[in-house]
Amino acid sequence: MTAMSPLPETEETDLLRAAQAGDRQAFARLVEDNYDFLFRAAWRWTGNRADAEDIAQEVAIRMARAIGNFDGRSALRTFLYTMTLNAVRDLGRHARRQRKLAEGFAVHALVETQAMSGNDPAERLWDAVRELPEKQRDAVLLVHGEGLSHAQAAASMGCAEKTVSWHIHAARKRLRDLLAEEPR
Repeated sequence: MTAMSPLPETEETDLLRAAQAGDRQAFARLVEDNYDFLFRAAWRWTGNRADAEDIAQEVAIRMARAIGNFDGRSALRTFLYTMTLNAVRDLGRHARRQRKLAEGFAVHALVETQAMSGNDPAERLWDAVRELPEKQRDAVLLVHGEGLSHAQAAASMGCAEKTVSWHIHAARKRLRDLLAEEPR
């Protein structure tokens, strides 16, 4: 999938206002124009196409419920990053509950992930990123995976810019350790 560029600001603002007023076509256009962006962001966090599709769809549904409360203090993409991050976390919590119910699920997921990732160094790196603690993983994916500045990532994560910088620093040290442990 290719990422579409965001709508011009005035067009996006007009669509947002119309969607907030109940215009379904305006809302559908906002979803359509941002769906590839949602999928790409979700895939970066999960590394799994099916999960990324589920998350992108879930965020579209959540967007329908939350569009009326969007006040425009942040960019629409920041709002969508936040909703995507929350959906990823919800999916993670759900997966942890499922693993407790079915011990075999973790073994199956590990085998599937290893089979899909092969020996590609970039895939090994992103697999290692997904093993990082939650805040470090989120900071790395927003800054290095999505190309956001530390300030933009901080807005999406709901923390200070210095906190994002610290998470990136800690993640780099942890990634060095994780990647050193892996057999080549």
